[in-house]
Amino acid sequence: MKKLLLSVAFLLALSISFTSCRDEKKGDSAEEAVENAVDATEETMEDAGDAVEEAVEDAGEAVDDAVDATGEAIDNAADAAGEMVDDAADAVDDAANKAADKVDEKAKELTGGH
Repeated sequence: MKKLLLSVAFLLALSISFTSCRDEKKGDSAEEAVENAVDATEETMEDAGDAVEEAVEDAGEAVDDAVDATGEAIDNAADAAGEMVDDAADAVDDAANKAADKVDEKAKELTGGH
C-alpha cells in the first residue's frame, strides 16, 4: 500500500510538472497569427481605401477635362458660326451693292448718261 501511495504521489507530481512546464509557444504563436492577420487586414483595407480615393479623384479629373473640352468645342462652334454669319452678311452686302451699281448703270444708259 505504501508503494502504491508513493507511486500515485510520484505520478501526480510528474503530471503536474509536465503540465506546468509545457511549451506555451503554440498558444503565443496562435495569438501572434491572429494579431498578424488583423494587422494585415487593416493594412489591406487602408490600401483599398486609398485606391478607391485615388480612383474617385482620377474620375473627377476626367469629368472636369471632359467638361472643359466640351466647353471649348461649343465656343469654337459658336465662333465658327458667327464668322459664317458675318461672311454671309458681307456677301449679301456685296451682292446688293453690285445690283445697285448695275441698276445705276442701266438707268444712265436709259437716260442717256445724265
